[in-house]
Amino acid sequence: MTSSPNQNVPNYLVPAILTTICCCVPFGIVAIVYASQVNGKLAAGDYSGALEASSKAKLWCWLSFGTGLVVSLVVILIQVLAVVGTGGFD
Repeated sequence: MTSSPNQNVPNYLVPAILTTICCCVPFGIVAIVYASQVNGKLAAGDYSGALEASSKAKLWCWLSFGTGLVVSLVVILIQVLAVVGTGGFD
């Protein structure tokens, strides 16, 4: 008995939701849309479409995470520079 190819396609729905909440909402929403398409395409028998949706969901999760990380670092840098520019913590 061979394993079904359906079991090998991750949908990345949990990472998509987490990156939407914690990182970058616009990119996270795109990730959720692609992640939610994976199971439907598998159910319809569209294995290649499910692989493509899974790949795009993963890509958008990483873009959301990276964007959120960069924005957070820039905000922290601006806050540190503001504190240093006003004379410190006195």
